[in-house]
Amino acid sequence: MALEGLRKGIFSALSKIKGKRRLDEAELQEMIKSLRRALQEADFNVRQTKELTERLSMKMKEEEPRPGITLQTHAMNIIYTELVRLLGPPREIPPRGQTIMMVGLYGQGKTTTTAKLANWWATKKQADVAVIEADVHRPGAFSQLSQLLENTKVKVFGDPDSNDAVDIVKRGIEKHSNVDILIIDTAGRHQLDDELVNELKDMSDLVKANERILVIDAQVGQAAGPVAASFNDLVDVTGVIVTKLDGTARGGGALSAVATTGSPILFTGEGENVKDIEKFESDRFISRLLGMGDIQGLIDLAPEDMDEIEAMRLTQRMMSGRFTLNDMYTQMDMMSKIGTLDKFLSFLPAGMFGGMGQMSRKQKEEMQGNLERYRTIMDSMTEHEKNNPQVLKAERIKRVARGSGVTEKNVRELIAQWNKSRKMMKGIQGNRKMSKQMRKMMKSGDFEDLSM
Repeated sequence: MALEGLRKGIFSALSKIKGKRRLDEAELQEMIKSLRRALQEADFNVRQTKELTERLSMKMKEEEPRPGITLQTHAMNIIYTELVRLLGPPREIPPRGQTIMMVGLYGQGKTTTTAKLANWWATKKQADVAVIEADVHRPGAFSQLSQLLENTKVKVFGDPDSNDAVDIVKRGIEKHSNVDILIIDTAGRHQLDDELVNELKDMSDLVKANERILVIDAQVGQAAGPVAASFNDLVDVTGVIVTKLDGTARGGGALSAVATTGSPILFTGEGENVKDIEKFESDRFISRLLGMGDIQGLIDLAPEDMDEIEAMRLTQRMMSGRFTLNDMYTQMDMMSKIGTLDKFLSFLPAGMFGGMGQMSRKQKEEMQGNLERYRTIMDSMTEHEKNNPQVLKAERIKRVARGSGVTEKNVRELIAQWNKSRKMMKGIQGNRKMSKQMRKMMKSGDFEDLSM
């Protein structure tokens, strides 16, 4: 999960008032101090940090928690509201009749992001998409874009033998004038020099793009603000995509700095795969950050070939306490389609699955490896064994281990993990509060009081 350090810092700050029903000034100030430190370590600027913590302090003193809500959860809800307000509302771009210019400095992940965005519209919105590679200054730009999109429905146009970017764009527009979305990947520089400025101006005059999207690396932190402002002055930026959000502790600085420019954050990028892009919605992003989950986001992330009926059937069985090895296999298959275990868990409330979401990255990677081995083991089982795991005694375990190329101990570990998961599901079923919360989230995305 992006901004993992900030998440832990916020949880640490809120622990100062855990279990409290009445507000104590000294404890409040200790929480505020701890939260301020967490925000600054995530690279939020001093002004934003001061504003957020002052508003939290004021609201904690002036507002009474709802009946049954602890001070800790009350504070969490205020932090959620303030962070969403800071990052701004989402913005939709219609998937038809769009000409888009991608701009940004060198090394920000612009070409990769262009491919991700094109594929997102082609798969999520079933749009007819074409991309023009207009970066004539970086060797291999056209080849890189073509490779990224070679197994997609997106059309790619370019001329690696030409050094006239404006002419390439002109020819690309003529060839792909009838597509739903036309995206132009422009050149970047280490800074906005005269050559780049003139090239972008000429291209902008020719294209007359509906959208001018700035791509910016989260690692630049608070410097994202001045960069966004410079490009805004040049081409009137209409939206921003923040890349590499998973690889830096400075992501808070980039997100908040860009937000203050008035250009909305449209997407975030995490990872190198062409599918590793997410539509940015501040409320859902902050909900995940604070461990409240984002069930709707998980649904949106699911690939097109995922069987929704099967997913609903599995969910219902899990919630009812019926959970076989077959169900466990289906669950693992769905998780593998969505991505890594870490990514999957980031969309669920932190308290679910025995607090698995709070495991370290190393622990999650180890579990990821276990899940892949478990699927191999289950491939060597009969349908009867997967539906009735209790029949897996010594002789059957020996046969399954031999058939899957693992040890008998590995098979017993799988059975133990299934037992643990089954008991956990029964625990959720017996926990009225958690069960109600899960069903409510699945319907509307809302959340209730969460224990941390």
